This record gives sequence, structure tokens and C-alpha cells, in this order.
Amino acid sequence: MTHLPHAETAAKKERLAKKERQAIEGKANMARYLEQQQATLNKTARLRAQRLARMADTGNPAKRSSKANEASP
Repeated sequence: MTHLPHAETAAKKERLAKKERQAIEGKANMARYLEQQQATLNKTARLRAQRLARMADTGNPAKRSSKANEASP
């Protein structure tokens, strides 16, 4: 059996390159996730503000759906 240091070195370099690619992709995916999460929080805040403003204008409390009322004890 012949020992091929070049082949081992090439395989090791490939493994390291793969780990680096995965680390870069992981950072990009996390950034995308955090951006989507922030967008969801912003949208929720905007919709809540609209709902509260609508309630203040009409003087009526928010109506809950029948499903929400059924879930309450």
C-alpha cells in the first residue's frame, strides 16, 4: 500500500474549504433569518398601531373572533 501525502493534503484542503463555505453560508442564512424576523416585528407593530388608532377613532373595543372567545376559559 502506497502512502500518498499529496492526496491526503488535497482532501484535507477540500474539507477545510467546505467548512469555510458552510460557515459563510451559515452567516448569510442567519442574517437573512434575523432580517425576516425584524420585518415581522415591524409589521406587527405597524398593524397594532393601526388597530389601536382605529379603536380610538371609533371608541369601540376590538372585536375578537369567535375562535378566540371559545379558547378563553
